[in-house]
Amino acid sequence: MKILRILLLPLVVGMLVLSGCSSTGTKDGMEGGAGSGMGSESGTSTSAAGDAGKWTGSPLDDPNSPLYEKVIYFDFDTAEIRPEYVDTLRAHAEYLVNTPDARLVIEGHCDERGSREYNIALGERRANSVKRFLEAEGVSPVQLDTVSYGEERPVNPGHNEAAWAQNRRAELVYQ
Repeated sequence: MKILRILLLPLVVGMLVLSGCSSTGTKDGMEGGAGSGMGSESGTSTSAAGDAGKWTGSPLDDPNSPLYEKVIYFDFDTAEIRPEYVDTLRAHAEYLVNTPDARLVIEGHCDERGSREYNIALGERRANSVKRFLEAEGVSPVQLDTVSYGEERPVNPGHNEAAWAQNRRAELVYQ
């Protein structure tokens, strides 16, 4: 009997762990795509009692929220924020202002062209460009950190313009 309990315990624990897991979506590597979906809470959608489709989790994980987009793409060799990302960044700024405990790391990335040192510096300029924008919108500097990965963390390992366009980015990572 004792051996049976020892053998069944890991099975029961494993079933309990797996029953509590959920998938929250994948990173969309397309330029201007849905973003990374990396938030601190996993959201759920209710389907009972007339609330079908109403999001009940974190707004950071709601695919219908502008906060869901967490990747800002840049043109070649620039750290200038493109106009199509202004509304997204304003939504993140509003969220951060209204959620003073929230912390954000802005990761700067580049494509593979250019020296390692140049790309680290360009990634830093991109991250700082986003940080300055958010601070200008009222976000406390205490809530923001930046890091540059240069060309070291490509989302697309290809060696063409489509791949490079996906790798020229700043990612918003909530802590």
